[in-house]
Amino acid sequence: MDWGMQNRLNRLIGPDGHCFFLPIDHGYFQGPTRCLEKPGETIKPILPYCDALFVTRGVLRSAVDPGLDKPVILRVSGGTSMVGKDLADEGLTTSIEEILRLNAAAVGISIFVGTDHERQTLLSLAELVNECEDYGIPVMAVTAVGKEVGQKDARYLAMACRIAAELGAKVVKTYWCEKDFDKVVEGCPVPVVMAGGPKCETELEVFEFVYDGMQKGAIGINLGRNVWQNPRPVAVARALRAVVHEKATPKEAHEIFKETKTG
Repeated sequence: MDWGMQNRLNRLIGPDGHCFFLPIDHGYFQGPTRCLEKPGETIKPILPYCDALFVTRGVLRSAVDPGLDKPVILRVSGGTSMVGKDLADEGLTTSIEEILRLNAAAVGISIFVGTDHERQTLLSLAELVNECEDYGIPVMAVTAVGKEVGQKDARYLAMACRIAAELGAKVVKTYWCEKDFDKVVEGCPVPVVMAGGPKCETELEVFEFVYDGMQKGAIGINLGRNVWQNPRPVAVARALRAVVHEKATPKEAHEIFKETKTG
């Protein structure tokens, strides 16, 4: 692997081989999002606990301090909205020149396996890899699986992850699933990070699914709403960092959360 590519990956993934990415790119398809109305203010107290920020170029320029000392993963796909016909109908939105201009450490693109737009999103991933490899920019594929084939079924998550890796993604973001998540990870030859996961009623549930996924081979997380939509986002972020980087159990993480919440 070229030095530049490896250097960027090392900035994103800690010496322990684990990572905590903080996504705030939700507005690219759903507009103003609860707790992200002012993204710069939302992330300021959380950033010390994460390893990288996943963000669109618009929010990066308008709301993120250029003095940021965390690497940026730039969201480079889009073109649809929640009120449009099909969220899967995405394309590339950002040129390689723009990626370099913004000093991105990596880029992220969604793929939609099992949908009417599977082919175009997979070819967009391949095109992005072709361009980014020339400049040593890692590509993270964000996998989604069509409802008709089971969004949280390990068989299809594994297929989506493997296809993304086969097309050249250096990291794959996918959903945690309760059954056979280890098989999803084992079938993917590049590192896997977990997306926000299931809707959780308690903080302990968040820590439990993250811990389970880490035990089954994921290298880390890419969690947004379970962090910054929580009434105590700093406490959640600190506890999640302990799970990811300090091997804390869910119970230990929950104690950290409670201590931070009341501190």
